[in-house]
Amino acid sequence: MNRDRLHDRPPRRKRFGQHFLHDPAVLANIVSALDPQPGDRIVEIGPGAGALTRMLLDAGVERLDAIEIDRDLAQLLRTELASHEGFVLHQDDALDFDIAALARARGGRLRIIGNLPYNISTPLLFHLLDSAASIQDMHVMLQREVAARIAAAPGESQYGRLTVMLAPWVQVEELFEVGPGAFRPPPRVWSAVLRLSVRPEPAFPVSPNFARVVSAAFSHRRKTLRNALRGVVDLSRIEACGLDPGARPETFAPAAFNALALSLDPLPTAPLLS
Repeated sequence: MNRDRLHDRPPRRKRFGQHFLHDPAVLANIVSALDPQPGDRIVEIGPGAGALTRMLLDAGVERLDAIEIDRDLAQLLRTELASHEGFVLHQDDALDFDIAALARARGGRLRIIGNLPYNISTPLLFHLLDSAASIQDMHVMLQREVAARIAAAPGESQYGRLTVMLAPWVQVEELFEVGPGAFRPPPRVWSAVLRLSVRPEPAFPVSPNFARVVSAAFSHRRKTLRNALRGVVDLSRIEACGLDPGARPETFAPAAFNALALSLDPLPTAPLLS
């Protein structure tokens, strides 16, 4: 078996935004951060040329599911890694893949790892968190600017809709940055690796109106909260939540937006007396 077949010059399709991670030190750092334990149910998204896949299997990972959309790479991975009984390749689009069904099939919560395609990283994170109850944690590489937005605190310039929308579901830890030279071909941007630990329960009971309020609040970053939410949340509700309507949305913690959203929820209906 030619072990180098997946690493030298793998096919690349521009529509998939493929940049293949090859730096051994970076790969080792990612595996170390994941710290796989016996019995872990690990899912790699976008294995690509298989460099991280192979390192995970060589580290003793007993069960590894990988999701790869590119049919040529999927065939190479099946061929090259066929000797690993615990390796299962799913040729599928990660944006459509049923994570909850896989967790049920594997008998427990999953650990997600991968170099997420930068052109779909945000919708992919939201898709994964649709199945938050099926995920233990995620160790993901993202474009550095996107990672900074996810990890930002209120008042920081990167803080915004993405930060707030993910906050109820995950605890965020910035691990390390990765330069363009770690990839073939090198991207034009730096990357960063995050650990997203899925909370056993959301940080607060999320209102059905949460996404609507957050989207409106950050649609125009320079506006005050009052003006950004005009037509969505009226001034009396903002003040009733104890928030300054003249402040900018990026200064408020995620729970504040949920409080505004809760103010829009219908009140529970009292049972009719017989």
